[in-house]
Amino acid sequence: MKTLIGIALAFALPLSLLGEEIDFAHQVVPLLKQQCGKCHSGTQKEGGFSLNTRETLLSGGESGESILPNEGAPGELLARVTTDDEFTRMPPEGAPLSSDQVKLLKRWVESGVPWEPGFTFGEKIYEPPLLPRRPELPPAVAGRTNPIDRILDAQLAQQNTPTLPPLDDDAFLRRAYLDLIGLLPTPDEREAFLKDTTPDKRARLVQGLLDRDVDYAEHWLTFWNDLLRNDYAGTGFITGGRKQISSWLYEALVTNKPYDQFTRELIAPPTPESAGFGQGIKWRGEVSAGQTVEIQFAQNMGQSFLGINLKCASCHDSFIDRWKLKDAYGLAAVYAERSLELHRCDKPIGKMAEAAWLFPELGQIDPTAPQPKRLQQMADLMTHRENGRFTRTIVNRLWHRLMGRGIVHPTDAMQSPPWNADLLDFLAEHLVENNYDLKQTLKLIATSQAYQTQAERVTEQVDPASYQYAGPRSKRMTAEQFVDCVWQVTETSPSNFDAPVTRGSFSTDKANHIAIASQWIWNRADVSQAAAGETITLRKQFDLAEVPADGFAVVTCDNEYTLYCNGKKLAAGNNWMEPDLVRLTSLKKGANEILIVAKNAGSGPNAAGLLFEARLGDDVISSDASWQWTAQVPGSSGKFKKQPEDWQPAAVVKGQEVWMGRLTPVISQMLSQGIDGQRYMVRASLLKSDFLMRSLGRPNRDQVVSVRPLELTTLEAIDLSNGEALARLLRQGANKLSQRDWESPQQFVTWLYHFTLSRDPSDAELAILAETLGPDMSTEAMEDVLWAVFMLPEFQLVH
Repeated sequence: MKTLIGIALAFALPLSLLGEEIDFAHQVVPLLKQQCGKCHSGTQKEGGFSLNTRETLLSGGESGESILPNEGAPGELLARVTTDDEFTRMPPEGAPLSSDQVKLLKRWVESGVPWEPGFTFGEKIYEPPLLPRRPELPPAVAGRTNPIDRILDAQLAQQNTPTLPPLDDDAFLRRAYLDLIGLLPTPDEREAFLKDTTPDKRARLVQGLLDRDVDYAEHWLTFWNDLLRNDYAGTGFITGGRKQISSWLYEALVTNKPYDQFTRELIAPPTPESAGFGQGIKWRGEVSAGQTVEIQFAQNMGQSFLGINLKCASCHDSFIDRWKLKDAYGLAAVYAERSLELHRCDKPIGKMAEAAWLFPELGQIDPTAPQPKRLQQMADLMTHRENGRFTRTIVNRLWHRLMGRGIVHPTDAMQSPPWNADLLDFLAEHLVENNYDLKQTLKLIATSQAYQTQAERVTEQVDPASYQYAGPRSKRMTAEQFVDCVWQVTETSPSNFDAPVTRGSFSTDKANHIAIASQWIWNRADVSQAAAGETITLRKQFDLAEVPADGFAVVTCDNEYTLYCNGKKLAAGNNWMEPDLVRLTSLKKGANEILIVAKNAGSGPNAAGLLFEARLGDDVISSDASWQWTAQVPGSSGKFKKQPEDWQPAAVVKGQEVWMGRLTPVISQMLSQGIDGQRYMVRASLLKSDFLMRSLGRPNRDQVVSVRPLELTTLEAIDLSNGEALARLLRQGANKLSQRDWESPQQFVTWLYHFTLSRDPSDAELAILAETLGPDMSTEAMEDVLWAVFMLPEFQLVH
């Protein structure tokens, strides 16, 4: 069954083109400009043929002959450059194209004439506005008062397009869950939603999903890891040439940090936690001028926050927009801590870069200021209230994520005109008016009737210049969404994860109900006058029947500590007023040991103490008199040269209120967060990429990635149909699900369809899959049914 369906899947779904990707800007543009531009670009249209835009190129000029291959014919363009007829050969003067140039054109034509959005060989007339604008809203039609609907209803009327058909509750429920938190609605959640008859249930559902802080954060972590080139392994991490921002990013998403503050902290990091994005990747050995960390800074800031492609301008004046070499190097010099010489096509040109902002109308950066000051100035200019390009870029990205196509498309082509300027400008101003709260933008989109309409059926790629709005478009699940949903249905999510984050909500309401079990300890009860520099080692030994899924601890010491768990160093701190929340990643089944080197600081006698509290599922390990201490101190590895024989009972210190008067709310908050984090399924966004996720399109994140491929590749089709990683998951899931008490094969199939597709199976689907399961419902048969459903395009699409 698997083989048959796999073959059908491989042939039914579109496959991406094989071979090296064509670089339009650097390969095709120079060739066409040099060989064809004199007669067929700008105002020159010999034979009525113009290559100013993709549209005019494909029209074929006066002859009307297509340049694309058709029914064995090579197409007019290739025919003209390869013919031996001197009267029809192109170019008409000079040497003919070389064999390599012909091969390049052939590959380009046969791949569908890919074109850089917004590029023209003619005079470029569109320049996006810089300043923000709040458009006047058209009147509401038929009670559709959401501002998005008011704008789009007016456009549909202008296009003479009827109102688009709405989604039913089942389809809306699945779309909203997958778009906002990246998970499927459970059968119970589906049943409750369908039974709800209140008129505002969709709006309440959207708000409820956005309020699920951890689910929201761990879904959108995928989007931001791509856009900020952050990952947990890969190029640069082993050599120290790259730093994660994972902990900062996770907290920013869970707490819904305002987007302007979020951006400022990435450009001008207040702490090292958010510095990794700006630092880029320090490659080993010699690199080209376009791969230095300074140029990476310019490219990444331009692309991620402004939707501007500065890669061409980092090498030479751009062919595709107005950005010049000096613009890219000016932005790079904001970050540079050394003199930066301009290089054109990797060759120095004898000019030095001067730190400068791309839009001097808003203000300028002082090139003589030290680097931290320059970065702060740039952060302020990027998030300037009058920088409409900053806000337009992010709302365009969010619109694309929910609606399947950007208002400016692609989303990194913000030099191109939007298909609805009023919609883009309104969303940008709405974000500002809501204190840069990205959830408010998502809520506005998801509660609109535009979002809640049936997906547009797209049968072919549309030139951005001729696109007309016709509703949302279906989207492929990301690799992480697909894996999460398989884990969710089959209950096969892993127990551990790779991201260096502490999971859980930062809600203060729950923290008020958390009791602190730990006490401050030292080697004696009266430590109000402990000597400065006094250092002891404290330990706690305990057994675990099972390793907890997400064990954590809160630890602090007056004044310094280093924490080891089973010989592995996990954390260190030197400020008792700032406790640390630490994941205990080295726990094991059986005997365990927590070892803490604690040191008193100061210039004279002062109070000393250590506090530690771990939550390991149902087990609580807290500092108290059951701990032991020794005056001996292990080496930096956490191991003693000789195991101490003088371990003695620790003491609960007097005067706990000295510390707890200040720290009780902080520690309660941390315990609450850690406990909350233990109840969530581990998500794929928290794991290093594996073969399955890579084959499903997860990038390696060496570069900024704003949009993943839409097409299924050959590798993906093969891996979905025959891949061992997915097959292993389905075997495990079938084994788990087969242990449940199912009344009948029909009940299982119905449950599976409710969970995966948010609908009832058709009579035919129910009959076929129930027959496949058979009355015994063997694990093997259940695995086949799971596989068949997960392979459905309907499952793999958000539509």
